Amino acid sequence: MHVANARSIEQKQVDMEGAMGCHVRILVGEKQSAPNFVMRQFSVEPGGHTPRHFHDYEHEVYVLSGKGQVLDGDQWHTIQPGDVVYVAPNDVHQFVNAGDTNFEFLCLIPSSAVGKNVTVVPECGLESR
Repeated sequence: MHVANARSIEQKQVDMEGAMGCHVRILVGEKQSAPNFVMRQFSVEPGGHTPRHFHDYEHEVYVLSGKGQVLDGDQWHTIQPGDVVYVAPNDVHQFVNAGDTNFEFLCLIPSSAVGKNVTVVPECGLESR
């Protein structure tokens, strides 16, 4: 068993083309020998966003705080605390802070996705990572 306070886990800047003002904490994952899932906590600063991208694995999102928008293909949805988002494999998506405080959410991915490539969509002017 692993028990920790999220604030005690190092927060790192998301180092990915197309990301701006975005930080992540790996709450549960490889370090804890989790065999099936990785739980990550993202914090997106006002004006910040994740890259517009897609990948071949699913992920689940639970909004903790702030106000955001999520792009689903070509449609934007406003999301707020308590909302959940399921991103299917190969869905083009992006998370954007739509408020004036940090936008924070949990994101779960399969542990088999760790280290896989993510493709930034051409509309961003970027190729794959």
